[in-house]
Amino acid sequence: MGRPFGVPVYVAPSWFLVAALITWVFGGQLERVLPELGAARYLVSLFFAVAFYASVLVHELAHTVAALRFKLPVRRIQLQFFGGVSEIEKEAETPGREFVLAFVGPLLSLVLSGVFYLALLPVEPGTVPGVLLAGLMISNLIVAAFNLLPGLPLDGGRMLRAVVWKITGKPMSGTVAAAWVGRALAVSVLIGLPLLTQSGALGATAEDNVGMDTVTDALLAAILAAIIWTGAGNSLRMARLREHLPELRARNLTRRAVPVETDTPLSEALRRANAAGARALVVVDPDGTPLSLVREAAIVGVPEHRRPWVAVSGLAQDLTDGMRVSAELAGEDLLDALRATPATEYLVVEETGAIYGVLSAADVERAFVKAMARPS
Repeated sequence: MGRPFGVPVYVAPSWFLVAALITWVFGGQLERVLPELGAARYLVSLFFAVAFYASVLVHELAHTVAALRFKLPVRRIQLQFFGGVSEIEKEAETPGREFVLAFVGPLLSLVLSGVFYLALLPVEPGTVPGVLLAGLMISNLIVAAFNLLPGLPLDGGRMLRAVVWKITGKPMSGTVAAAWVGRALAVSVLIGLPLLTQSGALGATAEDNVGMDTVTDALLAAILAAIIWTGAGNSLRMARLREHLPELRARNLTRRAVPVETDTPLSEALRRANAAGARALVVVDPDGTPLSLVREAAIVGVPEHRRPWVAVSGLAQDLTDGMRVSAELAGEDLLDALRATPATEYLVVEETGAIYGVLSAADVERAFVKAMARPS
């Protein structure tokens, strides 16, 4: 939808579903408040849905601007069924920055709520502008309050994580505490939200608490609880991943390779590799400059009886700049380099430019899974 501050903004398909739901529900409320609108109330409701998600975008932009201020790359902002998410690729370096990064979103939602309140003061109640401004004021207040709840993946959970991180000196301890509070929060939402609506604590009347309204409340609570529970679990997994990331080193994962010239038969190239104890082939020119990598999948696809007649150049993938990685890369830097240029194999080079070997994406993935399986 655009690139504010250089960060792409996407709208997920699920947004159109929630926009339709908001339009339908808010349109039903407008029928009671402004019956003279007739069918036009749904146009007003659609405007409210778009304006509400524009407020959500401002909330996410607050996180984005703070992340960019702390020199943390932001991959994208996505608006989806339940609000939005800013995909920040790296963690804050200190608990203080983590706290600020989390707090600015709810703070902007509170500011927007105040702005809509001030705009509402001179407007006559019972009019279309009055109803829209009141709705936006209340919805932004709810967004701020909900996000301040102290459990991951909500902003309040990240603030709690920062506090525990500051006290213990261990970011993982903060994540574990905030994630388990998030799971407790998910159970509370699952049980408590339907009870609150049935008791009338959220403004419902006795007539509202039967039939489809009860089913709708229970379904909404279940969806919210599932999102919070899943988000808390994902936060734990990501924290464990970051803890083990330094163990992923290009030098340790690289396969030894032998250089072969373009017209070398595959059978001869494999014989040289076996003799040298290597597991990869690099195609070079007569001067020894790397030109391409022989793909492992392509080798497997050639029957053994045809290998003496197939040149390695026909099975190779030309090298691009992104397919050359330093042997010194490790952790997030290594993953960032591989993510920037997706491929099955990469040429690993020393600082001098000399060939060190070939890194297989499959080997990185296996090491990744193995690291994640170990306890923190």
